Amino acid sequence: MTATLLRKISSAIVLLWVVFGLVACGGFLPKSNDNRHNQPLLSGTVSALSAMGSSPGEAMVIRIFKEEKTLEVWKRTSSGQFKMFKTYEICAFSGELGPKIKEGDRQSPEGFYTITPGLMNPRSNYYLAFNTGFPNKFDRAWGRTGSQLMVHGDCSSRGCYAMTDDGIAEIYALARETFKGGNQSFQLQIFPFKMTAANLAQEASNEHLPFWKDIKEGYDLFELNKAPPTWDVCERQYVFNATGGGALNAMGPCPAAVQNAALTAKQQADEAAFADTLAAEEKKAAEEAVIKARGEAVSGAVGGIFSGIGNLLSGGEEEVVPVMSGKIAPIPFPRPSWLL
Repeated sequence: MTATLLRKISSAIVLLWVVFGLVACGGFLPKSNDNRHNQPLLSGTVSALSAMGSSPGEAMVIRIFKEEKTLEVWKRTSSGQFKMFKTYEICAFSGELGPKIKEGDRQSPEGFYTITPGLMNPRSNYYLAFNTGFPNKFDRAWGRTGSQLMVHGDCSSRGCYAMTDDGIAEIYALARETFKGGNQSFQLQIFPFKMTAANLAQEASNEHLPFWKDIKEGYDLFELNKAPPTWDVCERQYVFNATGGGALNAMGPCPAAVQNAALTAKQQADEAAFADTLAAEEKKAAEEAVIKARGEAVSGAVGGIFSGIGNLLSGGEEEVVPVMSGKIAPIPFPRPSWLL
């Protein structure tokens, strides 16, 4: 094999490595004796779970908030409701607020996802990882594309949610133990921010507001019931706790909505707060505009006064413009005798 051929092969390997690396955050370490994916939970973690009425094998939910850069792990307790176990700081995520649209946009996904054992990556080249499952049924209904969108370690992101290695080690172990406990999946909820009326009002002009209001219903149901809502897709939108059973047609009509008094009351209160916040912001902007206009007017008037005084002190002489039209030029204003 010639040196030239070897160089070509090496270049091709490097190029493939770069291409696959840029797709997203995928990739596997070579099979080895590395046992990082089987690290046991710390005794303090197990004790903390027990103290809140839960255990490693109980069901779990993960919620991610982009703007706050936090990942929450919730565990089901002996009461049947879920309670937040721990909050982890997100080292990095890609892009801006808003969902992922297409492969290569370096945008991190938003929405509801179902994590199964097959999505766990024990040999990630980003320490440990699990796949978000993007694109899900909703994403596919909108023609969104992307692959290998992970929650992983190594604090580096190409469209993923990057944690510290210690953070992902514990999150991965919690997920592993949840599956060992007999749970076939856990829910991953990803939001742009805490879905409050005030936060939504700040993004009132954002093109993604309708999408955020759609997923807010799932957020509200979890807040009210402290249990993950079931989710599906119809009419190219999320639907939560739908009746009838069975999978829905993502492009087809939605079933009749079930009235939920508590949810309706919360949504109405949030819509009222949303409108009040917008009105208050518009009023504040108008008041600031009036104050600014007054300030500019006062500044202009004061500037004129000082300009007049300066003219007077300099002899009040007007600028003599050369006669170009045949008219007589103005006679200079006489200098005051007290200045002579």
